[in-house]
Amino acid sequence: MVDVFGATSTTEDVLSGVNLPGKRILVTGVSAGIGVETARALAAHGAQVVGAARDLTKAEAATAQVRKDAAHGGSFKVVELDLASLKSVRACADKLLAKGEPLDVVIANAGVMATPFGHTAEGFETQFGTNHLGHFVFVNRIAPLIRSGGRVINLSSSGHRFSNVDLADPNFERTPYDPFVAYGRSKTANILFAVAFDRRHRERGVRAAAVHPGVIHTELARHMDPSQLQPMIDQMNKELAAEGKAPLQWKTIPQGAATSVWAGVVAPADEIGGRYCENCHVGHIVPDHVTISATSEGVRGYALDPNAAKALWKKSEELVGESF
Repeated sequence: MVDVFGATSTTEDVLSGVNLPGKRILVTGVSAGIGVETARALAAHGAQVVGAARDLTKAEAATAQVRKDAAHGGSFKVVELDLASLKSVRACADKLLAKGEPLDVVIANAGVMATPFGHTAEGFETQFGTNHLGHFVFVNRIAPLIRSGGRVINLSSSGHRFSNVDLADPNFERTPYDPFVAYGRSKTANILFAVAFDRRHRERGVRAAAVHPGVIHTELARHMDPSQLQPMIDQMNKELAAEGKAPLQWKTIPQGAATSVWAGVVAPADEIGGRYCENCHVGHIVPDHVTISATSEGVRGYALDPNAAKALWKKSEELVGESF
């Protein structure tokens, strides 16, 4: 019988009975939140985990429990990666390539949300540049290390429903900046990147998927004014009530990391390849004309459009000056 998991499943639930010795897994964003828990759960079940973080001092402190749990057969180490700097991205990728140690899973977990208007080191809008372009270059550069049977898991969000990508104006040069529109664009890009990567690599046995972790109290919301948060929650609950659903249920961090872990090492590859996953299952498509609350399940069709994925890939290559 296949175990059925859902919104309240934790990392330990989905990894119950799963042993990962010999599996080498890279997780970006291991200095806080679900990145730390993702790394901990995988290392605790025997995986060799490589964590990537911008601030190594912060990451070392945040991952003390990861190292402790890894002592039971797994391993854990940290590498430096600043996704807002392509120089840092390329340097990290080059070091990994030089070592030549194969990877079974890459979990692109790191990200920022609703930041004030700003730019990455290369001049890209902060959220699109960090959440999408940084991972686009990093994952593509280390792709030769991913073994057949491997996977790439991109962290997206139900926030992709705030906006489709805008390939004509990715850096808000002609569009008034809105933090959540920018976040939505970057999260749609995360899904489209998974769609395109999956199509390009499935023949060699490597699959890719995007996941939405759920609504969780983490550092991701550090750029938001607390006075903004409660009105947003009130609005979500109003929308949920209109759909006949219960009020917003916050996830714990182990529940938030569960879908990443499930998609990375538990779910059948053909089930999740090129798809959007949430609450430890594949999400269904919600037509663009259907209004749903920000916390309801479902993925917009534009985020899974193969032609849009191809166009984003081409535009991303142009922006970063590198072809893959």
